[in-house]
Amino acid sequence: MAALLVLENVDARYGPIQALHGVSLTVDEGSIVAVLGANGAGKTTTLRAVSGTVRRSGRVEFAGKTLRAGPDGTARRGIAHVPEGRGTFAELTVWENLRLGAYTRRASKDDFARVEQYFPWIDERRSQQAGTLSGGEQQMLALARAFMARPRLLLLDEPSLGLAPLLVTEIFRIIRELNEHEGLTVLVVEQNAHIALQLAGDAYVLEVGRVALSGPSAELQQHESVRRSYLGY
Repeated sequence: MAALLVLENVDARYGPIQALHGVSLTVDEGSIVAVLGANGAGKTTTLRAVSGTVRRSGRVEFAGKTLRAGPDGTARRGIAHVPEGRGTFAELTVWENLRLGAYTRRASKDDFARVEQYFPWIDERRSQQAGTLSGGEQQMLALARAFMARPRLLLLDEPSLGLAPLLVTEIFRIIRELNEHEGLTVLVVEQNAHIALQLAGDAYVLEVGRVALSGPSAELQQHESVRRSYLGY
């Protein structure tokens, strides 16, 4: 598979604080790649470095071309970012949130139909305010809204955060289906290492803003440090 996203020696800062130190990673087109690590390891900042919402240096390349900083331009290149905390517009309806997902182009009936294939509950909730949905439904709405943009790459930040195990399983099932049926490439940041390593083909482990380990998920599941620190055995 060809590389869709490449980060090479990427640093990122929040004012005087350096959050990433020379991070390099590759996401092949059509793959799912996970980024693991403890709180403060730089996982979220890695996604922000891609989407251009944090000050960065180093090389970020998407589809063979340098990716310039700035979230609007990033979205127009075909990258959708679902941030930690879901980021839905609570006062807007489910349908209005979905329409905002396609702001870079005009949404069609086919777009809504494709979304409903994976999120069938949305049709009967289209007039409901997003803020009145359950936490799991809001996470699914955020994912559906990103899918409305027809992205080539989906950035997912902690999709399981605060959700019950059954909902986590359902959300990751949908992510897998989007990857398998739609060819959607996914870079997912996740603290639940068990489910992330089951989902992803490859993974990176960050520690204090640096890549500490990387490789196929099956190999990392057998790595002593990963088992002890993230898998609990």
